[in-house]
Amino acid sequence: MSVAVVFLALVAAIIVWWLAQQRLASRPWLEVGHVYDRRSGAPLPAAKIGLGVFLGVVGALFSLAISAYFMRMASSDWGSLPLPALLWVNTAVLAVGSITLHLAKVETKRRNDEATRTALLAALATGLAFLVGQLFAWRELTAAGYLLAGNPANSFFYLLTGMHGLHIVGGLVALGRLTLRAWGGPLDRRMRLTVELCAIYWHFMLFVWLVLFALFSGWASDVVDFCRQLLT
Repeated sequence: MSVAVVFLALVAAIIVWWLAQQRLASRPWLEVGHVYDRRSGAPLPAAKIGLGVFLGVVGALFSLAISAYFMRMASSDWGSLPLPALLWVNTAVLAVGSITLHLAKVETKRRNDEATRTALLAALATGLAFLVGQLFAWRELTAAGYLLAGNPANSFFYLLTGMHGLHIVGGLVALGRLTLRAWGGPLDRRMRLTVELCAIYWHFMLFVWLVLFALFSGWASDVVDFCRQLLT
C-alpha cells in the first residue's frame, strides 16, 4: 500500500497547492459566506471547488488501482507485456492538448475570442487523436497475442488505460460542448470559467497518464525499488 500512499500524497499536495492559490484557506473569519479568488478578488465559483473534490476522488481511484498493480506484480504468473512505441506518440499528443488548453485559458483572459476558439478546436482534435492512438495501441498488442485474459499484466494494462480513456472521453464531451458554444457566439464569463476548468482537468489527466506511462515502462518500479532499498 506504500505506492497508494505516495500517489495519494502527491495528488493531495497538488490539490492543496491549487486550493491555496485560490485562497481557500485565508482569513475565513473575514470571508463569511464566500470564498474568494486571491488574484481577482471575486467569489470563487463553486464549480472550481467541485472540480478539486472530483479530481481528488479520481486520484484516489487511480492510486488504489496502481497499488493493486504493484501488489500483483509480485505473483509468479506475472509476465510484463512490451510497451507499444505508439504510446510515446500518444503521450506527446496528450501533452500538446494540455498545452493548447492552457493557451485557450490565457486567450480567454485577454478576451481574444477568435484565438480561444482555435485553441479549443485544436485541443479537441488532440484529445480525439489520443483516444484513436490508444485504440491502435490496444490493437497492436492484441494482434501480437497479448489478450485481456492472457496474463495479469495484460489485464491491468487494459484496465488502467481503459479507465484513463473513459475519463478522457468525459473530458472530450465537456470540451466538445464548450467548443460548439464558443463557435456559436461571443464568450461570456461562464464560458471563460468552463475553459479554465477544462484546462485544469486536462492537466490532471496528463499527470495521471504520465504516472501510468512510467508504470508500464518500468520506471515507476525502479523508483519504488530504489526507495525500498533506502528505507531498509
